[in-house]
Amino acid sequence: MTATPHFTGDASPYGGGDPYADYRTADFPFTHLVDLADRRLGAGVIAANDEFFAERENLLKPEPAEFDPERFGHKGKIMDGWETRRRRGTGAAEPHPTDEDHDWALVRLGAPGIVRGLVVDTAHFRGNYPQSVSVEATSVPGSPSPEDLLAPDVKWTTIVPRTAVGGHAANGFTVDAGQRFTHLRVNQHPDGGIARLRVHGEVAPDPAWLSALGTFDLVALENGGQVEDASDRFYSPATNTIAPGRSRKMDDGWETRRRRDKGNDWIRYRLAAQSEIRAVEIDTAYLKGNAAGWATLSMRDGSGGDWTEILPRTRLQPDTNHRFVLPEPALGTHVRIDIFPDGGISRLRLFGSLTAQGADLLAARHEELGG
Repeated sequence: MTATPHFTGDASPYGGGDPYADYRTADFPFTHLVDLADRRLGAGVIAANDEFFAERENLLKPEPAEFDPERFGHKGKIMDGWETRRRRGTGAAEPHPTDEDHDWALVRLGAPGIVRGLVVDTAHFRGNYPQSVSVEATSVPGSPSPEDLLAPDVKWTTIVPRTAVGGHAANGFTVDAGQRFTHLRVNQHPDGGIARLRVHGEVAPDPAWLSALGTFDLVALENGGQVEDASDRFYSPATNTIAPGRSRKMDDGWETRRRRDKGNDWIRYRLAAQSEIRAVEIDTAYLKGNAAGWATLSMRDGSGGDWTEILPRTRLQPDTNHRFVLPEPALGTHVRIDIFPDGGISRLRLFGSLTAQGADLLAARHEELGG
């Protein structure tokens, strides 16, 4: 559960030009997974003990942190992140904070799930980042208030132990807790600033909620769907296709590079559990000159089963939401969309319900994860 690689120490003072030129980052093994703290899923920073210099809500902005060297306010330099005031000791004889002093922020995950990795990003915090960070997690049903979460009877599990971090860097942590969490408590020791927080993992939906819904989008992120693999992620991630809501702009969908061969591009999805699909939406919103020309859908039951075509090769229109009612329900656990020859789609919706077997397996998984 340590950063890999591990960044420590100050970054050089900003010297002009591209502020990201000396930014320290790396490829982490978990960043292909959904960000459970994505605002589009409903995540939020619901409380912090201090946000004197910069608001806690900045932690979950989807875009990279920006830096304006000329931007100052009446409290000082305005940073695009969460920044607390400098901690002090108890008096002249003890001017330094104690080893236990720290600042904290409570984060509600947009979808409860299993955390596989975190990125605590200190971009542009070069000499004013925390000395170290730690992260705790808990699972509390419903919509608890900050006071509810801070109550003494709430059990918190440490998923990132107190670890030194570096300034102006993407500090990555692999997590192996194997539990379902709903909220995080991010601690910075003793004070300072964090630009962004990313919480990568797998959605673990509530079986009771899905059962009550009856018919729902079986591949949606918030309902436990996930992208297993894709042929191309050149312009944008395939996970965008199962994000909440309609696409808002071209890069909010999935777009591939231009093919110069006779192949085609595809995405493979895993549903939350075995399901029956009855209706399909394929949306190409904002993809006007680069939408896929045609698409097919195939389904299989199990990781190694045979693929069965459930939607034959069908012409797609640019910037259009296409709806299809299947002639009969299609049963399985995995779905694959093939687009021809390349281009992209913005969203895929698969409407149906869990089978009895799928509901039972999902309920057992929920209990295993402590839900």
